[in-house]
Amino acid sequence: MEKIKISNNDITSLGVNDVKILESFSRVANGLLKHGVMDRAEILANLEALIDDPMPYAMKKGGKFKNLAETVINLRKDGHFLKQPRNNFALKTEIADFPVWGLENIEVGALAQMKTAVKLPIAVAGALMPDAHQGYGLPIGGVLATTANTIIPFAVGVDIACRMCLSIFDLPATTVDTETDKLKTVLGEHTHFGIGKTSKVHFDSSLFDSRTWGETRMIRSLKDKAYAQLGTSGTGNHFVEWGELSIADGALEGIPAGNYLALLSHSGSRGFGGSIADHYSKIAMSKTKLPAEAKHLAWLDLNMEEGQEYWIAMNLAGEYASANHHEIHNKIARALNIKPLTMIENHHNFAWQEQLADGTPVMVHRKGATPAGEGVLGIIPGSMSTPGFVVRGKGDAASINSASHGAGRAMSRSAAFKVLDRAKVAANLIEKRITLTGSDIDEAPMAYKDIHTVMAAQTGLVDVLARFEPRIVRMADAREKPED
Repeated sequence: MEKIKISNNDITSLGVNDVKILESFSRVANGLLKHGVMDRAEILANLEALIDDPMPYAMKKGGKFKNLAETVINLRKDGHFLKQPRNNFALKTEIADFPVWGLENIEVGALAQMKTAVKLPIAVAGALMPDAHQGYGLPIGGVLATTANTIIPFAVGVDIACRMCLSIFDLPATTVDTETDKLKTVLGEHTHFGIGKTSKVHFDSSLFDSRTWGETRMIRSLKDKAYAQLGTSGTGNHFVEWGELSIADGALEGIPAGNYLALLSHSGSRGFGGSIADHYSKIAMSKTKLPAEAKHLAWLDLNMEEGQEYWIAMNLAGEYASANHHEIHNKIARALNIKPLTMIENHHNFAWQEQLADGTPVMVHRKGATPAGEGVLGIIPGSMSTPGFVVRGKGDAASINSASHGAGRAMSRSAAFKVLDRAKVAANLIEKRITLTGSDIDEAPMAYKDIHTVMAAQTGLVDVLARFEPRIVRMADAREKPED
């Protein structure tokens, strides 16, 4: 069996940032791995211990890490590669109260994760949305406010700035029936799904003129990948779809009541955001030691270099995710030779510097939660055969100005493959008049909670302005492994 290589990210997460030292550590680590001297976990554990205290390794005759240890000792004599601070933190002994919406439909694992999150020493407030289900660290649908100078990479999520975007066109909703083939073709020509998928033609790449792409070494190393993937979508629950949008009178400023053709997309910051999340979550976990049940909730300090680096990269990932959606929507609009009446969009995997109702400055992590401050517009999708909604936030303080980000999964992907009947799924799509390209049984409507139940549980958080019925849906091919 082929051994998994120890990557540069694995080593930099231990605090090794100098290129020459990184090369030395990598050469030794992968040499030991290649020859079967130690397994990957044992090698990384030894490297971490060596960085903390190189002397025992330097004194051991014939030791595999002796030369590395001597190098570290000599560097520290000259004031270089100083010992990285590693702090051990205990959780609060009492669980703070946090509100839960739609409690009867939330799994025990998600509740347990949220209880752990609010016990963090940096936690200020928390809330759980009605679509919540278990994730890594913070549950999907979890909202966590921490002290203003702290940020938790895993509470933002692996797909940084995963985002919704809706374009409303001045075309009748019946266009999905009268021009089905044309709309399906346009989707196929101007969307690209899958891990590592790239796009060769760009509508607007001006984001890459930003100086932020040169701010840190990590960002610089990912710029080419980000450029190549501009205008593409991931796997899992990411989609681009045509649908019918019903708008009530006076609901959306400047748009008369009626039924419109609309384009809805869901995806994030692609490989750029994924690499940023992987890199800085490892650094956080190496520097902020927490009990095992909370280890994925390790944070970075914004007053430290790595905290500032992540903050810059996360915000750039947000701009990039938005540009990705705009690229897709603009290409499709150009293909139809029509501009949208308006575009509505929002993140739901992000961290914002905000204030609580009492004025306390905090960092609000919304992992699979929609910003719902007073008057803030957002989009909450259902599934491929159930409606989504354009909403306006009510600014509920208890929810930390948040709402659900969708229906939320009712079962895991593996469970969906085991229990769902493909014939019944196909019949459901026919009944709802859904034209589907790509996807698999793990994204079937039955794998999700009832969106109407979810929306009913959060009437105090948002007002519904419009209803979107999906009709022509494009997702990643079934052979693509889910990223979300």
